[in-house]
Amino acid sequence: MNAARTEAIELWRQAGFLQSAPLEAVRALAEVATPHSYLRNEVIFLEGEPTAGLFLVEAGIVKICRYSKEGREHILHFMQRGDTFNDVSAMDGGTNPATAVAHTDVRLWRITREDLRAIVLNQPALAWAMIENLAHRARRLVNQVQDLAMRNVRSRLAKLLLEQARAVERGESPPPLTQEEMAHYLGTVREVVGRTLRAFIVEGLIEMQRQQIVIVDRKRLEEEAEI
Repeated sequence: MNAARTEAIELWRQAGFLQSAPLEAVRALAEVATPHSYLRNEVIFLEGEPTAGLFLVEAGIVKICRYSKEGREHILHFMQRGDTFNDVSAMDGGTNPATAVAHTDVRLWRITREDLRAIVLNQPALAWAMIENLAHRARRLVNQVQDLAMRNVRSRLAKLLLEQARAVERGESPPPLTQEEMAHYLGTVREVVGRTLRAFIVEGLIEMQRQQIVIVDRKRLEEEAEI
């Protein structure tokens, strides 16, 4: 087995839903996957188009989002190395449920629905792993809907700042977000995010250091986030 193939297999094993899958299934996926590269802000696929297949991030950050009829963006997720996306349409054969955009320059691996289906039919354990992965994502979406429906912007922003900080503490590299991107993620507008951040600074919850948000009073910020 050459080094490139070994590296590809190891990358697929990093995918959350494959960590408990048989090695044969991981190898089969790695063998049929094709590499793709996109530049920053380049569209990978559009919501409503025929399924683009299943994608795995090798490097960079992918933004998953949807747009209203008026063109307003709502960010659903940011995907990084080891994350898969577009699982739903790859499994049910329907159209892409969201739009994927290269948030940075990215390198991806893609598996077509046909290849994925053929492998799953021969690997029942892989099917169960994918079901568990979809259930996990469905649970996360339910929580997002609850946040949008039951928390005000101040609470949602506090929660987002805490999530970003915890990701850094775990050794991860969450994507730095502009106020515009925060607004798109929280379902509001940039002006509201800006006012809320300024209020947090005045109240001593956060401060700005070299254009970076630093949490000063975590306990009070957690109270704002209703955690």
